[in-house]
Amino acid sequence: MKIAIVGTGYVGLVSGTCFAEMGIDVTCVDTNKEKIRSLRAGNTVIYEPGLDEMFARNTKAGRLHFTESLASCLGDVDVVFSAVGTPPDEDGSADLRYVLEVAKEIGENMNKYLLIVTKSTVPVGTAAKVKSVIREELKKRNLNIPFDVASNPEFLKEGSAIADFMRPDRVVVGVESEKAKEILSSLYRPFMLSKERFIITDIPSAEMIKYAANSMLATRISFMNDIASLCEKVGADVSSVRRGIGADTRIGSRFLYPGCGYGGSCFPKDVKALIHTAHAEGCEMKVLEAVENVNEKQKEILYHKIEDYFTNVRPQSLKGLKIAIWGLAFKPETDDMREATSLVTIRLLKAAGCRVTVYDPIAMNECRRRVGNIVEYNDDMYAGLQDADALVLITEWKQFRIPDWNRIHSLLRTPLIVDGRNIYTISDMERYSFDYMSIGRRNMLFASSK
Repeated sequence: MKIAIVGTGYVGLVSGTCFAEMGIDVTCVDTNKEKIRSLRAGNTVIYEPGLDEMFARNTKAGRLHFTESLASCLGDVDVVFSAVGTPPDEDGSADLRYVLEVAKEIGENMNKYLLIVTKSTVPVGTAAKVKSVIREELKKRNLNIPFDVASNPEFLKEGSAIADFMRPDRVVVGVESEKAKEILSSLYRPFMLSKERFIITDIPSAEMIKYAANSMLATRISFMNDIASLCEKVGADVSSVRRGIGADTRIGSRFLYPGCGYGGSCFPKDVKALIHTAHAEGCEMKVLEAVENVNEKQKEILYHKIEDYFTNVRPQSLKGLKIAIWGLAFKPETDDMREATSLVTIRLLKAAGCRVTVYDPIAMNECRRRVGNIVEYNDDMYAGLQDADALVLITEWKQFRIPDWNRIHSLLRTPLIVDGRNIYTISDMERYSFDYMSIGRRNMLFASSK
């Protein structure tokens, strides 16, 4: 079987590479000439653990091809996956221009049956729009070529996308014909030899599943962040609360970790888009509106903890203080900074007159692209700590988990650790005499009490 995947971003490139790994002939299409040149030269253009090796193996084997022209490959392929971007519009809705441009180009150039599969995250009703655009273009050509449209939402997590694709916990496809069902079943069968995880639905349900899934996960995170705020007020420890409720099999422990807000390319965009879809249909999404509000507020929490400390514990102006940040990406194992808490923290600290120094093992170049030289960059995780007034942990990279506490204490001017992901223990903070502020636990002032 031969397939084309339009869009060589995160979803498109990972999907294409994984399909090729199973022996499928894949043509990756992108109108970005620079990106196609880079891919042809063997560069994956995105960071994802395990992708480089799989990409190199399949390009060498001749199963991965790259082109700027979708029209040039339509005569050879059986399936076209649309994995182009659907960025949020100004009103929060998903911008479908790229999805519909792909549909238009297919209608203008197809000459035989095709299955067109939308893999991008799109609102309910998008498949109908895609079908309408293709039919209109075929009508202009006085052609009546049969085709099918299907929905196949992706559930890839940045940092573990290869494993998610190769060993999926479920594959959802929305179809309207037996032929489309058979093609997609055949395409995904190699990924499910040990266990059938194929969920077949109507197309609107498949389109809704992705939004509903991400919105539920975002809801769990914001719920725990709300609980964490209350825990700090009443003297409870949110870590104990999380373990207690997560042990309930009806709830489970995943995505119950409080922190300094969610970001990335999916949760913020998808929650906004689902709210917008509901409003367009005359519905209210009161829970999701609260989820979004809680998350936006949570992204400011690290700054407010620093502000509180230097107002009430060691009273002084924030202006001129040096704040060191560990972690810039919205989560570990990626360089993605879209909607990242680090951007909000940097903005607030700079507005207060702070000097900000940063380190991330992967996302430094992305930070330079986004904020330029308003912060100081370090090649080593300890380099920026010299004479700093606080160390702020934003992204829980593994190398930050067991640092050299003696070295950190000797470098910091003020022994303050602000832990946005609750990865450090109270016992370590006490042993090394740090003042410690985390999420959903009371402040531990071990240094100031001595």
